[in-house]
Amino acid sequence: MTKWVYGFGGGSAEGRSDMRELLGGKGANLAEMSNLGLPVPPGFTITTEVCTAFYDNDRAYPDGLEAEVEKSLAAVEALVGRKFGNPKDPLLVSVRSGARASMPGMMDTVLNLGLNDETVEGLAAVSGDRRFAYDSYRRFIQMYGDVVLGVDHYHFEEILEIHKEDRGYVLDTEMGADDWQAVVQGFKKKVDAELGRPFPQDPREQLWGAIGAVFGSWMNARANTYRRLHNIPASWGTAVNVQAMVFGNMGDDCATGVCFSRNPSTGEDRFYGEYLINAQGEDVVAGIRTPAPLTKIEREESGSDLLSMEEAMPGVFGELCDIRDRLEAHYRDMQDMEFTVESGKLYMLQTRAGKRTAKAALRIAVEMCQANVISREDALRRVDPAQLDQLLHPTLDPDADRKVIGMGLPASPGAASGQIVFSAEVAEDWVHNRGQKVILVRIETSPEDIAGMHAAEGILTSRGGMTSHAAVVARGMGTPCVCGAGQVKIDYASKTMTSGGVTLKEGDVITLDGATGEVMLGEVATLKPDLSGDFSQLMEWADGVRRLKVRTNAETPDDAATARGFGAEGIGLCRTEHMFFDPARIISMREMILADTEKGRRAALDKLLPYQRQDFIDLFRIMKGLPVTIRLLDPPLHEFLPHGDNEIAEVANAAGVAEVVVRRRLLELSEANPMLGHRGCRLGISYPEIYEMQARAIFEAAIEVSKDGGDPVIPEIMIPLIVGKKELEILKAAIIKVAGEVETEKSAKLEFLVGTMIELPRAALKAGEIAEEAEFFSFGTNDLTQTTFGLSRDDASRFLDTYISKDIFAGDPFVSLDQEGVGELVSIAAERGRKTRSDIKLGICGEHGGDPASIAFCEAQGLDYVSCSPYRVPIARLAAAQVTLNSQYSVREGDVS
Repeated sequence: MTKWVYGFGGGSAEGRSDMRELLGGKGANLAEMSNLGLPVPPGFTITTEVCTAFYDNDRAYPDGLEAEVEKSLAAVEALVGRKFGNPKDPLLVSVRSGARASMPGMMDTVLNLGLNDETVEGLAAVSGDRRFAYDSYRRFIQMYGDVVLGVDHYHFEEILEIHKEDRGYVLDTEMGADDWQAVVQGFKKKVDAELGRPFPQDPREQLWGAIGAVFGSWMNARANTYRRLHNIPASWGTAVNVQAMVFGNMGDDCATGVCFSRNPSTGEDRFYGEYLINAQGEDVVAGIRTPAPLTKIEREESGSDLLSMEEAMPGVFGELCDIRDRLEAHYRDMQDMEFTVESGKLYMLQTRAGKRTAKAALRIAVEMCQANVISREDALRRVDPAQLDQLLHPTLDPDADRKVIGMGLPASPGAASGQIVFSAEVAEDWVHNRGQKVILVRIETSPEDIAGMHAAEGILTSRGGMTSHAAVVARGMGTPCVCGAGQVKIDYASKTMTSGGVTLKEGDVITLDGATGEVMLGEVATLKPDLSGDFSQLMEWADGVRRLKVRTNAETPDDAATARGFGAEGIGLCRTEHMFFDPARIISMREMILADTEKGRRAALDKLLPYQRQDFIDLFRIMKGLPVTIRLLDPPLHEFLPHGDNEIAEVANAAGVAEVVVRRRLLELSEANPMLGHRGCRLGISYPEIYEMQARAIFEAAIEVSKDGGDPVIPEIMIPLIVGKKELEILKAAIIKVAGEVETEKSAKLEFLVGTMIELPRAALKAGEIAEEAEFFSFGTNDLTQTTFGLSRDDASRFLDTYISKDIFAGDPFVSLDQEGVGELVSIAAERGRKTRSDIKLGICGEHGGDPASIAFCEAQGLDYVSCSPYRVPIARLAAAQVTLNSQYSVREGDVS
């Protein structure tokens, strides 16, 4: 019989930390902390399997669940000595979500559940504090009304604000028991008016309403967006945790807070966090009040005038420090913890592996390895390859002029400049439809802002602390963020922000420094990143483990040098067409296209030869003997011709022809579907002189760089868009003929390879025959994805989200390789190619070469290398190492079984 509910508390639990798939992250860790004997309020976890059944059965619960919940609730009552719904001494509970993967703020929570018009009086009596009891009741009505009943929270905020204004109050703390009782009456009336029925008074009705709302929130819009951005499957579901309430808002000997066993921004091995006296946990993470630092040194460094917990509650702080040490030692990782202090007693509400910046992740992994806490292999596994992207981009130039107009908390490091916008919707619109860079400026962010936060270059909030929603989400995304900039005044109505005596309107440019908390006017210059220290150490370890080579896609000296700096082991894709758009060359390129005869085309190509030769000399020298794969001209010729009247006139004049000639050639070259048109090897077949010029430039450059003891160059010449053996046979023969001519002219011997891109389904299927001529295959998965799916990657974005939301596609196939379809073609081509030519070199050069999931597929297929953009080279290096480690682990597991 399936077990639906697992209890915890009183020094033991039915679950363990390794049961995340069943209990979710929160439930598994609550169970583990209970088993460790830590002070955890008792409760129970309803499993993720119930969530799956809930959605599979039209939101109906499985048989037996209600009985298990009642049994577990009775166990909690026994542990705390209170009864749920008892009007004299009520047990109150929290109801929280808990997915397998952390999704901060994305799903719903209800606190203080079990309060009604009777139990609130009982709570007042046993606590001796009517103000606390009615404050808790109004919080419950507000939260339950919003989350479960669907009454918008602004209705409750409005009632509260009117009450405060009528009585001249500024802060909630000025409200007394009678005030909160009056607010409660106002809240209940509003619920009745909005819904046509009273606020539910039956605690069990409240409990099942909250459980249903938490399961229901698994599929809300913000959770769906978060899962899509973080590749979390909807099928995982969420658990629901029901836990006895402990109260941080009963007076000055009570508190609530969030803390990290190490600094989540820098990785420094120092206790770090924030807390609030006389508050509930939601007050900290929601950014409603600015919290105080946990430690004295934090307070001194931040210049806060709020007393630290170390100073205000030294005894409890000491207990918390001991628990911090125990949990980090037990989990062997940096922990993110939530706690509450009720009447001087400490309770732990959560622990989990803390979200951290890339810089922190590197430092923590390397330091823990060097301290022999974790192995080198564990250190490599600990760092998310995609997160490295945070480290590879520029930071602010310390010598650049800057006008600081505001200061906040350095919530997520990195520098970002952009036009200010005041809503997530505008952020999305300006980025996706206008191509602009934006800074999202909000008083505070909420989970509904997730898509706009993802689109923005940076995030600025005037309220909230280092563990607010904005800070946690920004750190997870690697987006620079400044929080709690109190002097920044934001007016949504007028779309302006005022700070440092300057008023800025929507569209004005600011710069954020997420490492210092500075807000600056205009755009500030940046510097390239420093990738020494922990970064270079981890990369060294990764390189010692991985099998796959990592090359780069580059055709300019700058890109090639950048990639070498990031550890690229050659160039896997040099797109030669990019070289012809330079103003000094485009005229000759257009001359060649406009020529009516082969002689005219060759004359124009002769002008391009010196430029092309120097291009390859530069790349070969930068790569110092490493392999360089050069793709011969690929795009259709009309892409090089102008389309505007002024440009047409300029080209005609430069080429010495009438404008009508240019227009006629444009018409001749126009195509209904250029992606499937006269491009790639089809150009080489039609105009062999183009590829002959490029081959000559490659060979002459190789000889130039190799002479006089230079690094030996063995270029890899790649012919694009092959559909069968015959095309490659013709073009390879022409290339070999040019090589012979150059060898004779230069009295030198050349070594080179000729291969092709596998980017069409037919080429994949005919790979066995093609390999009779090709010495290497490079899978061009951008085009292979387009031609396999029949999708244009330039247009598909308009409907891909719909396909993903309906589970037609698991994700964007242009971001992560479609292993079932496109991957099957890669597998077929690799197998058939090797059968013909056992030593054929195999690589991938589409954008998928920098995607960790796609890299895992490449390793499984036994490819020799992946090639990606320069800034993704370190990501690929680490991902390749992790894949090797995981495959070794799988083999060991298989041996054991």
